[in-house]
Amino acid sequence: MAPSLADIDAIAQRAVERLPEQFRRHLASVLLRIEDFPDTEVMAELELESEWEILGLYQGRHIGLKGDEPSGALPDMIFLYRRPILDEWCQTDDSLEAIVTHVLVHEVGHHLGLSDAAMHAIEAAAGEENS
Repeated sequence: MAPSLADIDAIAQRAVERLPEQFRRHLASVLLRIEDFPDTEVMAELELESEWEILGLYQGRHIGLKGDEPSGALPDMIFLYRRPILDEWCQTDDSLEAIVTHVLVHEVGHHLGLSDAAMHAIEAAAGEENS
């Protein structure tokens, strides 16, 4: 039986607990949502051709922009999309925990104001150090 939304949530919560305190403290007000797929609004906004194209998403204002939130702003949220994550898991040798953690950390990076390019550079540098 495939892991449920609750299973993915439990894995993600354990991943958050393993983050260094300096990152966790910035997540106190960020909602973590686990859904099967992105909704149609996200699909349109990101110009996705398929709901399988995205594993996670950060929606909100990164911490560098805090303090000037418009009234009525929604809380910051990290979405993890269960079905695409499970698909990725089936296609790789990575553990489900490793994939969920990777996606979560990537979205936390967006919350901290890092671009995709900056995160790829950090990951590449970390990979070189571990070689």
